[in-house]
Amino acid sequence: MPPATLALVAPPDVPLVRPGDDLGAIVIAAVERADIALDDRNVVVVAQKIVSKAEGRYVDLARVSPSPRARELAGEVDKDPRLVEVILSESSEILRYRMGVLVVAHRLGVVMANAGVDRSNVEPVDGSERILLLPENPDATCAALKARLDAHFGLRLAVIVSDSVGRAWRKGAVGIALGAAGLPALDDRVGRRDLYGRALEVTQVGLADEIASAAALLMGEADEGQPIVIVGGLDWDAPDAAAAALLRPAECDLFR
Repeated sequence: MPPATLALVAPPDVPLVRPGDDLGAIVIAAVERADIALDDRNVVVVAQKIVSKAEGRYVDLARVSPSPRARELAGEVDKDPRLVEVILSESSEILRYRMGVLVVAHRLGVVMANAGVDRSNVEPVDGSERILLLPENPDATCAALKARLDAHFGLRLAVIVSDSVGRAWRKGAVGIALGAAGLPALDDRVGRRDLYGRALEVTQVGLADEIASAAALLMGEADEGQPIVIVGGLDWDAPDAAAAALLRPAECDLFR
């Protein structure tokens, strides 16, 4: 057998994304400008931030009026009450908080700090205090973008919208898939055999999260300006599943 290989490439010179921009056209132009040859089952990983920007998911803190609950909680965590109000509006449940930390269940079901509300790499406009929310429906965004890219390139591609999150038991942020289409975001391998013929009993692979984390090595977290990564060399034999399949039900979560 030939050696297994995995290839990741980030097309350069992706323009800054504005509200209303055609994300499909931006990805197509970036791939063609870089002369990247795509194949079936290549995975196009797109950073959450440019998806949110294209969707216009901005909030101007100057226009936010914090509720009494937001003011109370802001005092507990030492955050701007207006920011806390936005975090609460994007959350379905507050799970943990202490000074400087507010961990919530986002309305999409993802557990994360500050509901994914972010100020980094958000350009100010006329002195406003803008923050950026997560995309409205990342799985739907991925499905639409996959259909657009498949039709343009005549291939069967996969698409992931990625974000970076911290972890409960380890330091450092890693990439995760907020949305996915065209691949099994969760690959359930229960019943498959290991090298010695034993049946796997609990193994499930977070395939979309693993791909998002690999892509994050090129995307970076600061001024890298590489929000699109193409991943090639992967294959799978499980049915497609959206990123929602990765969410652990609250009743099965031992840490809530």
